[in-house]
Amino acid sequence: MIAGIGIMLGVFAGMEILSWAIHKYVMHGFLWGLHKSHHRPGSGFFEWNDLFPVLFGGIAIWLMFSGMKELSTSFWIGLGITFYGMTYFIVHDLMAHRRLKGVKPFNNRYFKAVVRAHKMHHKHLDRTGGESFGLLLVPLKYLRNKEPETER
Repeated sequence: MIAGIGIMLGVFAGMEILSWAIHKYVMHGFLWGLHKSHHRPGSGFFEWNDLFPVLFGGIAIWLMFSGMKELSTSFWIGLGITFYGMTYFIVHDLMAHRRLKGVKPFNNRYFKAVVRAHKMHHKHLDRTGGESFGLLLVPLKYLRNKEPETER
């Protein structure tokens, strides 16, 4: 059980690195056709980009289901992916994009930096020239400054 929790926490941490790479090289690469809906205003409540969490959620469910009986490694990997996905939904969809009205970002320096970094990511409307592809690990400039020089 303790080893499983360690695996889950390690996968959660690793998901930030993996999601950065997927975001930069896959979503802003060969699957830009799906992801660009997220960078365009007026896409509506649901976007083509919402297929990504459905895919990742499906993988996590399959891993948890396949390892549930013995609580094998696949179960804990799936659980780590699930917890990261839940965190991503809360921070990205609810706090940064406010997809549900009335949910406001946490009022502290770190979460303000996360939201600022993500807003800077969305200043780029095409697939190239972007920045801040991660979610939870933000560049230090967003933690140091109240407003980055490039944001007005």
